[in-house]
Formats: sequence, C-alpha cells, structure tokens
Amino acid sequence: MTPTPITAQSTALISCHSCHLLCRPRTLSGNRRMQCPRCGASLHQRKPRSLTRTWALLLAAAICYVPANVLPATRAISFGKVQTDTIMSGVIYFIKTGMWPIALVIFIASICVPLVKLIILSFLLISVHRHSAWRPKERTRFYRLTEAVGRWSMVDIYVITISVALVRLGAVARFEAGPGIVFFAAVVVLTMLAAMSFDPRLIWDNKESRNDRTENRNAPD
Repeated sequence: MTPTPITAQSTALISCHSCHLLCRPRTLSGNRRMQCPRCGASLHQRKPRSLTRTWALLLAAAICYVPANVLPATRAISFGKVQTDTIMSGVIYFIKTGMWPIALVIFIASICVPLVKLIILSFLLISVHRHSAWRPKERTRFYRLTEAVGRWSMVDIYVITISVALVRLGAVARFEAGPGIVFFAAVVVLTMLAAMSFDPRLIWDNKESRNDRTENRNAPD
C-alpha cells in the first residue's frame, strides 16, 4: 500500500504566498493576523475566497471576449479611405497577402489562447466545486499552462500599439486602435488575474480528503 505523503496542511504548517516559507502558525488573540516571519506577508491556509474571486474574474473575461472579437480592433485611414478590421478579419487579411507566420501568431495569441484559458479555468473551477479527485497532476499541469501562456496574448496589443505610434502621416495615412482592442486587453488582464486568484492546492485537497476517508474506513476497530 502506498504511504500517504506528508503535506504542509497535515503537519499544521502554512506556506507563505510571497516567499514560500513554511511557517508554523501561532494562535493570536483578537483581530491580529498571522504574518510570515521572513517577509511579513499575511498567512492563509488557502487563498481567501479563491473560488469566488476566480469565478467573478472569469465571468467578466468571458463577457468581454465577445465584443473583443466582434468590435473593430484597428482603424486604418489612408488617403481619406477608412478601413476597420476585427482580430479575425486581420488574420484573414494577413493570410490573403501571404504573411502566414504573422497570421498564425495573431490567431494563436489573440483568439486561441484567451479561449483556451477560459475553458481550462472553468474546468478547474467546476472540478473543485464537484470535489473531483480525477488526475490532480494533469489538472495542476493545466493550471501551470494557463499561467505560462496567458501573457503571450498581449502580442496583438503590442503590435497595434507600435503601429499606432509609427503610422502618423497626417491626412495621408493614419493607424488607430479600435474599441475592440480595449475589450481584448480587458480579457487578457482578467484571465491573468483569474489564474492568479485560483489556488491550485484546492485540487489536491479533494484527493487528500478522499484518502483520509479511505484510511479511516480501512482502519481496524
């Protein structure tokens, strides 16, 4: 039989969110909060209201995802002619002009990555709410994936920002950011905050609680 691994929670220890020092909490009277002896940050067994905050940020990001892809992201003015493009129409334009690498980067970073993050975080939240013990290692890897790739969605915003700064030829040509880019930036920031507010240790709590129940059931009377 595989021995149950020793965890910080089972040994009454708390990991500091800032410096990751394992601390032994002390019982404090009144409203005084427990602090890390090394960096002074507040100590919590788990992130306070982690699921509630993550759900709120994730729903806000999902709402912003629709106008981010429907509203124009760019507005180009050339010799008095105005052309607006959404993120997807910009991808199609680069494909038609033979610039496949740029189209692929924008499609992955601006459309696929935010959508995948929304799906993965929703899946993790639902699995924690259902007290699922299914493949905690794989779910932890999914969480790390959302943290690693989330910032790359800003590539599209960087490209548009540089284009707006460079293309300033008065009435001849001008490049402007559209309202869609504001919602897209909101999606990127909100999904990053949602990933930061989610506590991945909740994934393992369900497995440990099931193991404890199994051990208690199999223990001799």
